[in-house]
Amino acid sequence: QVQLVESGGGVVQAGGSLRVSCAASGRTFTFGASTMGWFRQAPGKEREFVAAIGWSGTSTRYTDSVKGRFAISRDNAKNTVYLQMNSLRPEDTAVYYCAVLRSYRSTSYYDTARDVNYWGQGTQVTVSS
Repeated sequence: QVQLVESGGGVVQAGGSLRVSCAASGRTFTFGASTMGWFRQAPGKEREFVAAIGWSGTSTRYTDSVKGRFAISRDNAKNTVYLQMNSLRPEDTAVYYCAVLRSYRSTSYYDTARDVNYWGQGTQVTVSS
């Protein structure tokens, strides 16, 4: 079993920045060999892919709406993945979920049902206008 614990959410004004973190653990889980991702779900909307990062941290993918504003990174020594969010907009308001992905693919879309092995519990990010 894998445990993913997100932190760092909060309320920020439009144009501001926020970094959310996800700490991973599990007796048989090898974080350093796993593709990690971030998804988000806004009120009344379906959960959507935001960003993914390969095991080494050198390969990343983003959904179009966050390209140039968000950056995903990881620290394999700390079993932690991060999402740095800059130039935040009110439409970025959502619960942000960390996920272990089945594999890394060179795509800007990951399916919530097909591509995710484990989910975190989520952290709320609210961007005020």
